[in-house]
Amino acid sequence: MLSRRPVLKLLAGGAVAVAGVGVGVARLSDSDEGEGLPGLQLSSHAEDGVEALDLPLDGRRLVPVGDGRWQTKQLPTSTHSMVAVTWTRDTGDPDVRIRSRTGGKWQDWQAMPTLHDLPDLGSDESTPVVGTDLVWIGAADGIQVDVSAARPEDLTLVLLHPAREPALSRFAQRSRDDRERTRAPRPELRRRRDWGARRRWRSGDPSYNDTIRQVHVHHTVNSNSYSRTDVPGLIRGMYRYHTKNLGWSDLGYNFLVDRFGRIWIGRAGGARRPVRGAHTLGFNGTSCGVSVIGNFETTKPSRKVVRAVAALAAWKLDRYGRNPRGRVRVTSEGSDNYPAGRRVRLPVIDGHRDTNDTACPGRHLYEALPRIRRRAKRIIEAYPG
Repeated sequence: MLSRRPVLKLLAGGAVAVAGVGVGVARLSDSDEGEGLPGLQLSSHAEDGVEALDLPLDGRRLVPVGDGRWQTKQLPTSTHSMVAVTWTRDTGDPDVRIRSRTGGKWQDWQAMPTLHDLPDLGSDESTPVVGTDLVWIGAADGIQVDVSAARPEDLTLVLLHPAREPALSRFAQRSRDDRERTRAPRPELRRRRDWGARRRWRSGDPSYNDTIRQVHVHHTVNSNSYSRTDVPGLIRGMYRYHTKNLGWSDLGYNFLVDRFGRIWIGRAGGARRPVRGAHTLGFNGTSCGVSVIGNFETTKPSRKVVRAVAALAAWKLDRYGRNPRGRVRVTSEGSDNYPAGRRVRLPVIDGHRDTNDTACPGRHLYEALPRIRRRAKRIIEAYPG
């Protein structure tokens, strides 16, 4: 079980209200829970390639079942494949579990970890909305929610179903500015257009750091069984959740790596530039964030994943003269582990748990970080700039 209470306490102040959450989702009737009825319907117009439903878990749908727990009924739905729950900070700290109906059978309960990938306090992206990780469950047509510890009045169930879309280009983007090959080369990158990013979901312009001193490694706590063709929709679903439900300006991660070793550009602003992300609370101002799509608390990363993260880290760090196997002193902007202004000595390539109170990036990916550091170092040494 992840510890998240320090995060919610830390977020108690300096946030701005979120506007536009839930725009374009279906409205529900009072009969959405009856037997034999069509159930909860995600938006039929499939807003920009992602069908969505934001369902308030009020006292009518989430009822007490004893021992400080609340549950919904087994709710039939139209097809969905991604699930999250949101609430407003300072309104309680719930432990959330869900179970889904897939293939006509109700699955086991699974915990919904609280999202620890966050923008920094006081930034333009800091909002009063917090939530769980967005979990990929595959095609499901039913959902049940269990809540314990606390029940915030504004709990909202988020159901998403990204459509599969044909790839917009057959080949990954290559660098034009590494022709001299005096620095670590840019790895193959799949562009935002390749996963179907919609420009109008973003708010404001990208912001930039002065330098990059670290690469923070995350995992998305998603399924480990997704297919290659699932990946664009998976990323698009995260983008929708980060912007429309959590109120961030863009997808939080600078880059994502899928289980097949492919690298995807996440946040807009230029892959080569030091774009400020919203991935590591307190440490976004001098870093780049890469998240591997999957749950590496339960699965070991493949050799392709290790190589991809190492190649990306080498490319980003070499431009700023950083040693992937070294350590660096950075100043926290305020996290649940380190208060604002605290100077911390951290690995140049670290795991999310090094800066925040979280199990991310999962124990198996965290154990792979020494291999990632060694490989990134070898790549840089092969290109003495």
